[in-house]
Order: sequence, then structure tokens, then C-alpha cells
Amino acid sequence: MLAMMVPFVAVLVPLFQMFSKAGLLNTWIGFFLPSLATPFLIMYFRNSARTFPKDTIEAARIDGLNEFQIFVKMFVPMMKPTYAAAATITFMNAWNSYLWPKVIMQTNNATTMPMLVSNLMGGYVIDYGVVMAGVTICSLPTIIIFFCLQKSFTNAVAGAVK
Repeated sequence: MLAMMVPFVAVLVPLFQMFSKAGLLNTWIGFFLPSLATPFLIMYFRNSARTFPKDTIEAARIDGLNEFQIFVKMFVPMMKPTYAAAATITFMNAWNSYLWPKVIMQTNNATTMPMLVSNLMGGYVIDYGVVMAGVTICSLPTIIIFFCLQKSFTNAVAGAVK
């Protein structure tokens, strides 16, 4: 919980230094990696794993499964709603990110949709119709992914495990 209270701007410079030393500047891996390893996702997966039924694990052990088989055959399939919700949240965070792509992607060829929408605003005159069209187009992939994973997302948020 404490790591969630630290703003991203506070870790931006050390994160940039680590990624530049690792050679991940101007790469998509460097863009997505901070979105995958967030304190929220770690806490979300931990809480979901804690609600996993212990009776199921004991029944699998009685049936003769080892720990790896329990993980692959029981845990992973039953946690699919959690994975779907985490994928939706991660995609939304990465898609709507503005500051990190601006820092990590140092060429003009690599721009994200929020950067393009911000470029639609002029210096003195703003055409709100063009900006609203850009925002609508920018939000379409997030809406599509949410509707495709809606059932899994709502099951995971509600805490339902089948």
C-alpha cells in the first residue's frame, strides 16, 4: 500500500536511468514494462490468490497432483477473470499514459494517441470539434477491449471464482 502512495513522478528519473542503462530507450518493452509491474497489480493478484479455495488445492493434492500441476491445471484456469481484469487495467494505464512515453520514446516516430490528441490543440485557437474527434478515436480501443472482456472483468472485480 505504501508503494501505491509514491507518485510516478518521484520514480521517473531513477526509472529512466535504469532503462537507459539497460538499452530500453525507444523500445516498446521499455514503454510497457512499468505498466506491467505496478504496486496495484501486485496487490490485486495477491488478494485474488488469497481468495483461492483451499479445499480445491487439498482435493488436487489428494488426486495426486504436484504443486506445478496444481498451478497449471487448477490455479491458472480459475484465475482467468483476474487475468482479464488485470489485462484491461494494464492496457488502459498504458494507453492513457502521457508522461512516461514522452520520456522513454525520444524519437518523433514513436508517439501515442494522447500525445497526438495534445498536438491537435493549437497555440492560440483550439478547434474543439477536432479535439473531441481525436479523444473519441483515442478512447475506442479501450472501449472495445473492455466490452470484449466485460464478463471476465466484472467477475474478477466482484471476486467471483468458479
